[in-house]
Amino acid sequence: MGAAEVIPGVSGSTAALLTGIYEELISSLNSINRESIKLLVNKKFNEFWKLINGNFLLTVLAGILTSFLTIARVILYGLKHNPILIGAFFFSLIIMAAPLVMREEIKKWDSVAIIGFLAAIIIAYALSFLPPFQTPRSLWMLFFMGSLAGAIAFIPGISFTFILIALGQFGFLTSAFAEFNITVILIFATGFVSGLIGVSKLLSRFFTKFRRVTIAILTGVMLGFLNKVWPWREVLEFVTNRKGEQVPAFDRSILPWNYFETTGKDPQLFQAILMMALGVFIVILIEKIASRRKTTF
Repeated sequence: MGAAEVIPGVSGSTAALLTGIYEELISSLNSINRESIKLLVNKKFNEFWKLINGNFLLTVLAGILTSFLTIARVILYGLKHNPILIGAFFFSLIIMAAPLVMREEIKKWDSVAIIGFLAAIIIAYALSFLPPFQTPRSLWMLFFMGSLAGAIAFIPGISFTFILIALGQFGFLTSAFAEFNITVILIFATGFVSGLIGVSKLLSRFFTKFRRVTIAILTGVMLGFLNKVWPWREVLEFVTNRKGEQVPAFDRSILPWNYFETTGKDPQLFQAILMMALGVFIVILIEKIASRRKTTF
């Protein structure tokens, strides 16, 4: 999840959905409520830990932090120096794994699930073309940005960094964190947590009452945002990060045979096909292992 969050068209929630822990993660975060806080205040630590599924949350958090310190850095390096190969790998992962999720979770398609799935693809695809624009840098906007980022964290296919870039707040927030601006950090963090918990409660209800439709919509969103993971891209606009470096902020997908003509760079078509094949192999391998574990246990 930590590694996937640095890819605009993947996100941590995409990884959670593809690996089968998405629903449990939402349910565990949803259990952080008045009842669990009351147990914590009354020093009933064992009951509190069990209620919030603490072992699971701690394991996921440890994995995310470990990834940010190790794997995510490798991926960021790859995105900077070999974006085509990284994009090709994740593109094949999603395009192969999404049907497996639907096959596992949606045994029977009805008209509502089909409409939700198609609508999600269309809306997500349209949003993937959203150009960056400036929004005001006020305290209420900071809180709103945090809430939106927290909510987006649970939507497969889009990382909250993509939204911050699109709304023109990414550079401001990274600078604030780099300078340790307490006011900005606290307001943004408060909004983020409120958005995270609020959406977890909403999704938990949807999973309980409308499981098939919810899975169909989430998978549709994930597939719709595949446009952001397409390996061959032309950068149209840059932003300055906290190190003063120019990084891509807005780009568009182009065909591989037009890539050299447009950018003057090698499209690396053969290498990209190999990376896609690796992604396909990994998905098939994970599916085989998962099937064998189900048979065994």
